[in-house]
Amino acid sequence: MRYKEPRLLTGGDKSIFVEFGDGIDPELNQRVRRLRLAIEKKKIPGVTETVPAYRSLLVYFEPLAINPRKLREILFSLAESPESEALPESRLIEVPTAYGGEYGPDLAFVAAHNGLSESEVIQLHTGTPYLVYMIGFVPGFPYLGGMSSRIAAPRLETPRAKIPAGAVGIAGGQTGIYPADSPGGWRLIGRTPLKLFDPGREPAALFGAGDYLSFTSITREEFARIKADVERRAYPVKETLMTRGEHENP
Repeated sequence: MRYKEPRLLTGGDKSIFVEFGDGIDPELNQRVRRLRLAIEKKKIPGVTETVPAYRSLLVYFEPLAINPRKLREILFSLAESPESEALPESRLIEVPTAYGGEYGPDLAFVAAHNGLSESEVIQLHTGTPYLVYMIGFVPGFPYLGGMSSRIAAPRLETPRAKIPAGAVGIAGGQTGIYPADSPGGWRLIGRTPLKLFDPGREPAALFGAGDYLSFTSITREEFARIKADVERRAYPVKETLMTRGEHENP
């Protein structure tokens, strides 16, 4: 659902939420990203950070540098006409992924749950670009939109204590990639050798809000070769630019 006008909610004594709707919607997310650009261009005194989410933008500020009421007025004005900010061209980043077996122990479950073969699940999972709505949970974790409902699957009843970095999973109608070893309850269908978060890289996160990514199926041998190259910082991540029409109408 899209709100008739932006809603501003207090997030604390130093933050304000600007909400555009209630749901996961590419158009809402575009408005979030446009507002973020507008705030950056305006260089509002006292604003220290902006954090985009699916349908809202969290704005941090210093109340001693700007009156909260004045800031709310500025944010509302910018949020009402975010279309004035043209989004930059989005990157389409290729994510090589080894599916099934030790890399995707839940691939068979996802296939059986949906009445598909494992190869059909892989075909559907690799068959579409995914919009990165936001980064969160742990540094570098991309929240993606665009997965086919035909491969949706429930979370594990009991989460795993440790999921390896690069694991590609499905939870409900969403898919995502774990950037670091961590607990988790998503159904694992594959694994990428790419490093999603690297403090020694600039930027540290491989993806950003507004990017798109596409999964490509690789063999075990290719996984090992790419992983070795990634560790040596010798793997050229494959990316192309999408036209404005492509990324504004996902």
